[in-house]
Amino acid sequence: EINLFDLCVDLIKERGYWDKLISKESGLKKRQLKDQIQNLTQVDSKIVPAIAKKIEAQAGLQILFITGVGLVYPFIRSHNLLNNLQKVAKDFPTVMLFPGEYTFTEGRGQSLDLFGILNEDKYYRAFNIEEYKLQS
Repeated sequence: EINLFDLCVDLIKERGYWDKLISKESGLKKRQLKDQIQNLTQVDSKIVPAIAKKIEAQAGLQILFITGVGLVYPFIRSHNLLNNLQKVAKDFPTVMLFPGEYTFTEGRGQSLDLFGILNEDKYYRAFNIEEYKLQS
């Protein structure tokens, strides 16, 4: 299980920016704060390599759970993470616990609607886990 919020905090601390970011937070506009956090937690160059490192450290990994998706919005977008994650998490299922709705419509395909209201009209190779309920 990888909590994206915890991972982001760890990455910012490792780079030595945590205290600086906290001290500057109250003086920054929301957009400026978001931009700074996004720069420190870029999905392709920071988040995915950190996840790959955690995967490599887990011998016999059979399934990867991604949590904390709602906590990292808006500086990490789920579609961006999923698109980049398929490079390193291709040998086992990945389950993203997503605070929203997974929808499928003809012509538009799959969509993850964060909090049930923010529609990311993107292509996903994801499936709704509700379709895979075990029969007793």
